[in-house]
Amino acid sequence: MDKVKISAVSYTNTQPFIYGITHSDIIDQIDLSLDIPADCAQKLIDNQVDIGLIPVAATVNMPYWEIVSDYCIGANGPVNSVFIFSNCEIHEVKTLQLDPESRSSNNLARVLLKNHWQVTPQLIVNAPDYAHSDDPDTAFVQIGDRTFDKKGKYAYTYDLAEVWKEFTGLPFVFAAWIANKPIPQEFTAEFSKALKHGLDNRKTVIANLPARADFDLDDYLMHKLDFDLDADKVKALHLFIDYIKKLN
Repeated sequence: MDKVKISAVSYTNTQPFIYGITHSDIIDQIDLSLDIPADCAQKLIDNQVDIGLIPVAATVNMPYWEIVSDYCIGANGPVNSVFIFSNCEIHEVKTLQLDPESRSSNNLARVLLKNHWQVTPQLIVNAPDYAHSDDPDTAFVQIGDRTFDKKGKYAYTYDLAEVWKEFTGLPFVFAAWIANKPIPQEFTAEFSKALKHGLDNRKTVIANLPARADFDLDDYLMHKLDFDLDADKVKALHLFIDYIKKLN
């Protein structure tokens, strides 16, 4: 049997999964690459890999997809790593710079702007001054490790998982393990077992990460992130996809 090609996100939030994969026998059955979320999704769309830990928004562009794990990157309230940072209140924002590394979080911002905040700022893709604009009416979406020291540096910070929970009453799924073709059940069962092994060893993962004085990694990986893909998260995932399809 050929090795299963898998792309995973290279942020801190995936380190428990990477630990589980690399410390389980499943590693002998796979070809693993680490990518930013947008590239992870594109590899799956382009059939360069068989499974990806992809932003759920990317499934809109896939003719076939299936969830192949009981685990995800999710949150049931504030996640503390997916934000809109702004120097003004959200209803006063005239320009929103989107994150070049993201798909789901950019679309989550768009969904919340339209349906929750009911505002229509200009959206900028690949802004030349991304995350560094001095314009008081410009805000930006940013995700992942790049946000870890920024929460207190802006007058307004909007945790998008928290706002989604306020809007829908549901948790949010940022990324799920998605396949672009049917995967044998024996493999997916062993794969989920490996992921659980990583989650069960989060304390070891945290101990091996570089210490940070500006961010609580223990709180982030043990409490802020919610890795179980339960029924409410599946419901939220499909609701989010429905909202994306209705965006103009």
